[in-house]
Amino acid sequence: MKFSELAIKGAWVAEADLHNDARGNFSEWFKKSEVVSITGFEFEAAQANISTSHKGTLRGIHYSLAVNGQAKWVTCVSGSVLDVIVDIREGSPTFGKFESIRLESKSGKSVLIGPGLGHAFIAQEDSSSVVYLLSSPYSPTDEYGINPHDKEIGINWDMEITSVILSDKDRSAPSLEFQRANGKLPKY
Repeated sequence: MKFSELAIKGAWVAEADLHNDARGNFSEWFKKSEVVSITGFEFEAAQANISTSHKGTLRGIHYSLAVNGQAKWVTCVSGSVLDVIVDIREGSPTFGKFESIRLESKSGKSVLIGPGLGHAFIAQEDSSSVVYLLSSPYSPTDEYGINPHDKEIGINWDMEITSVILSDKDRSAPSLEFQRANGKLPKY
């Protein structure tokens, strides 16, 4: 597995070796020992989620203020998504910046997102499925969001998608500045 650290400290792209033959393909999509030895990040999975979305479905920007934070290991297992990591950690030199990575089912790429970072994605195809491991379980009282169309962040979600599908929760999520003013952001 190859890892590349992103410009946002605490986020990496991992590329697994894909083994193809007449049956299809095989890869080791997560191996804790490699994550620890290469990144130095001690990732422990506490929960696993799967999300299947129609083309144009935008999910996020989500984050957790759980006591130990919440890291994610994100992989697209069918279709493709534009995956976005947002630095929302107060005091970080890259605060308010984001990184976009296209994740496709046949690419072997995954993203490791450290605690305190925001996460979102938009489905590029129908039936795009994303699986993610979480380092802490879902806790409704610790979960927060930032509007994915926040002008301060300025994410270009993909101009080829003409209609975006948002949940009411994501559509009405507050701005980054609102969350900062109300003390609802993680610290760097």
